[in-house]
Amino acid sequence: MSRVRNSSKIIVSLKRVIGILGKNNKLKIGSSIFLALLVIGYISPFINRLRLGDKRPDALAVGRRWEQPSIKFPLGTDDYGRDIFGMLLIGTMYSLSIGLLAGAIATLIAVTIGFISGYKGGITDHVLRTFTDTLMVVPLWPIYMVIATYTRKLPLETVAILLGIFSWPGAARVIRAQVLSLRERAFVKLAKLNMLNDLEIVFTELLPNVAPYIVIGFINSAMGAIFAETGLRLIGIGPPLLPTLGYLLSITIGVGMLSVRPYVVAAVVAVLSLIFVSLNLINIGLEEEFNPRLKKVTGL
Repeated sequence: MSRVRNSSKIIVSLKRVIGILGKNNKLKIGSSIFLALLVIGYISPFINRLRLGDKRPDALAVGRRWEQPSIKFPLGTDDYGRDIFGMLLIGTMYSLSIGLLAGAIATLIAVTIGFISGYKGGITDHVLRTFTDTLMVVPLWPIYMVIATYTRKLPLETVAILLGIFSWPGAARVIRAQVLSLRERAFVKLAKLNMLNDLEIVFTELLPNVAPYIVIGFINSAMGAIFAETGLRLIGIGPPLLPTLGYLLSITIGVGMLSVRPYVVAAVVAVLSLIFVSLNLINIGLEEEFNPRLKKVTGL
């Protein structure tokens, strides 16, 4: 019986999400842009294989040095003969991968700490809240710079993990506040009277109501990770063999393309801007739908 009830709750939640996506223009636009970038990024190896054969766009001497834009090289080549357009495509894939993986790790930590802190309360809440608040006031940029400096040969997954484990406190505080509010509601007390254990209450009663805030936290963490990685690469710190958008922006500015070929820098900045704009639109759309104050109501 409980399985049927849980399944119906999931179906209702999915229908609600689909309905919100259909009526909120910010969510529709943001989701469409982000999905398009995601598809382009992840089919970039196939696109580059059609264009260049077995050559990687970031390999040396794919073309001649400083080639002008052409059908084969839409953004030309750099001083090492690398294909800038192909690097832009794979850079989109790597930057999105770092953001999504770091966001997922940060969200997992935030959900775990936020739910335990908010639901248990007492000394557990006090300890976890103090730990979270302490991390929130620690300046992260010096930490990122030290890590990036001494771990320059790390793979993409490790970079994402390192970014993710420092970007969860904000989301954890929001989730904790929501759980603190929900645990006193009548439906939670009714669940306890029906002899549901803590895990069942968390997953069947609390989690569906906190889900929008978890998604918002995930998006904020993903944006923060992409921004941090781009900033570090822009100042020359990070794995030199990981061709992210930040790396591409760094090398194009470093070789003077900002004055010689401003359209190259503009293309990289445009892709980064689209990523941030799309994620922000999704965030704003979710806030409008689930934040009572933005909906101009006084209760849920």
